[in-house]
Amino acid sequence: MTLWQAIVLGVVQGLTEYLPVSSTAHLYLVPQLLGWGKPSTAFVAVIQLGTLVAILVYFWRDIIGITRGTFRGETAMGWMIAAGTVPVVVLGLAFKKSIETTLTGLTVIAAAMIGMAIVLAVAEWLTKRRPVVRGMAQVGWRDAIVVGFAQSVALIPGSSRSGCTITGGLFCGLSRETAARFSFLLSVPAVCAAGLYELYKERHELLATPEHIHYLVAATVVAGIVGYASIAFLLGYLKKHTTWVFIVYRIVLGVVLLALLAAGRL
Repeated sequence: MTLWQAIVLGVVQGLTEYLPVSSTAHLYLVPQLLGWGKPSTAFVAVIQLGTLVAILVYFWRDIIGITRGTFRGETAMGWMIAAGTVPVVVLGLAFKKSIETTLTGLTVIAAAMIGMAIVLAVAEWLTKRRPVVRGMAQVGWRDAIVVGFAQSVALIPGSSRSGCTITGGLFCGLSRETAARFSFLLSVPAVCAAGLYELYKERHELLATPEHIHYLVAATVVAGIVGYASIAFLLGYLKKHTTWVFIVYRIVLGVVLLALLAAGRL
């Protein structure tokens, strides 16, 4: 890997981690189209720490308020986030080998892109027909559990963590902005645990030389900066718009991927 490649991957990670389009799909697709080869699972997990920092910075007031409120017994949001994290942790550990090997094929990623787009379209259809949608103050235990299980679906590469969790929130009757906001807060424990685990497990490879360290840091910092802008954009966008632009994009990209695979181009 070169410094330029690391920066490009950081931009891709930051742009796509919080948009419902699947960062994993793009981190596998972009390097292959450019002839760079597939980045390691550990590299992808670690640079997610950059986008995690973006969440912590963007939502620092919310996080402090939730933490204080939870320990003071004023709110259950912290416990709901913890409960919603359990499914992805359990299923992630149970199917870790398959997630890192069998499920990383581009055919699986393309199918997940299209399949999740269809499910999100159904959620949008239901949201349009609901007379009332709920905000953050109305998020309850049922929402946390449903969105938590939706997050575990994102273990399938191409599904998109934000796509799955936003879809789960819409099915529960949350507004688009609330579904996205809760999605981002729910991702903090899982992304932090996965990134730190992979950094520790693969530390000898990831930190083998000064160049390795420089490239990893560069990609992570760039991912964080771009990820912050991506969060701000999506929350503002969903206040006035639906997710249909992302649905169409996912379907088009999935079809293009399948076509390239069928033609032997990938």
